[in-house]
Amino acid sequence: MRTQYAARMHSLRTQDRGQALREIQARITHRNQGERDFLQAVDEVLASLGPLVAKHPEYLEDKLIDRICEPERQIIFRVPWIDDQGVVQVNRGFRIQFNSALGPYKGGLRFHPSVTLDTVKFLSFEQMFKNALTGMPIGAGKGGSDFDPKGRSEHEVMRFCQSFMTELHRHLGEYTDVPAGDIGVGEREIGYMFGQYKRISSRYEAGVLTGKGLDWGGSRVRKEATGYGCVYFAEEMLAARGESLAGRTCVVSGSGNVAIYTIEKLQELGARVVACSDSSGSVYDRNGLDLDLIKDLKEVRRRRIADYVEHRPSAEYRDGATVWQVPCEAAFPSATQNELNGADAQRLIANGLVAVAEGANMPCTPEAVRTFQEAGIAFGPGKAANAGGVATSALEMQQNASRDRWSFAKTDERLQDIMKNIHRRCREAGAEMGTPDDYVLGANIAGFKKVARATRALGVV
Repeated sequence: MRTQYAARMHSLRTQDRGQALREIQARITHRNQGERDFLQAVDEVLASLGPLVAKHPEYLEDKLIDRICEPERQIIFRVPWIDDQGVVQVNRGFRIQFNSALGPYKGGLRFHPSVTLDTVKFLSFEQMFKNALTGMPIGAGKGGSDFDPKGRSEHEVMRFCQSFMTELHRHLGEYTDVPAGDIGVGEREIGYMFGQYKRISSRYEAGVLTGKGLDWGGSRVRKEATGYGCVYFAEEMLAARGESLAGRTCVVSGSGNVAIYTIEKLQELGARVVACSDSSGSVYDRNGLDLDLIKDLKEVRRRRIADYVEHRPSAEYRDGATVWQVPCEAAFPSATQNELNGADAQRLIANGLVAVAEGANMPCTPEAVRTFQEAGIAFGPGKAANAGGVATSALEMQQNASRDRWSFAKTDERLQDIMKNIHRRCREAGAEMGTPDDYVLGANIAGFKKVARATRALGVV
């Protein structure tokens, strides 16, 4: 047995490791044809593994990479419900349970018309490495539906959520799979789903969902966590260069939960945020964004960002435009995948950009990432920079398990520590390969190594 192992290891050390990775990539591409977002995410990770497998060919053994790139379970189901006019509607639900080597599956649920199998598959793949980087004992999953809560009544949203959870509940549990919210899924939706889970299971299993309301098991800092964490990571990147966010002009795409609390933390640190957006267009406020107004429009009244200019004469609304035309020093893409392309990147650099931190999952196209890196921009990839949300979800799980409630200050302190440690892990992994400032390489290698070690330790399962 030992002789066979030695022979196999010798073969791995002497063959072309680049060719081995290309063969893996070809197999994954063949098995997942047409899934462009998922394959883009896989290609980005595999591109980073070349230096690692050159030093450690054992990662090519026993199809370890193939296993990590294949979800453990893919769940697709019908979600029928009745609207306020008595008409039956049918949506599609998803849950991709990607990897549980580090702990129960953990990741958000997204309700948006754009949700497909490809969408949740790429999100759960990214989630795997993100969760590993936090250092918390959580695996990775992602799910959602093509249901659009916008324009629906409270009762319609409730009926959909109840139908969705009627099927999904059989796949969940505090030791199995613990979803949270994502785009289109806030405290309201989590509440309806948790209520249905409690009704079906006949038990108050607080740790089965995170993002709950503070009155019924939620954690402080949870809604702020992704935005705050992204800013903490950006500040760490700049600190490594002897710089800071104070006094910087910033733009943030989106105007949802992540964007709002990215803006809040940037303003707290002395930055000036001048633009944000939604799916219809963007607003530019030369005097700096009025955060209270944005919160009122988006969190209370559920209005479009275009309404912002009705209250601020210093602002202008740009229909159909992104925020990337606005000159800035730091950019925070916080809306959705592939929203910032190569041309946007070049424009931002020409306008004085020094740092980018991804608040969304894979919001920069591969061309944009290459452009930023070639220009020496401090670039924080989503699997590192936006890990604050899932990290605080794990803290919520801790509080639920111990029947405890932490203060805002204590939870925020834990979040800051986690983001600092993620930054350190990325730099250390990058430094091992000779490129400490390459956070894409560092995040991919650090996350992969942790998942790979656990996967190997658990055997071929």
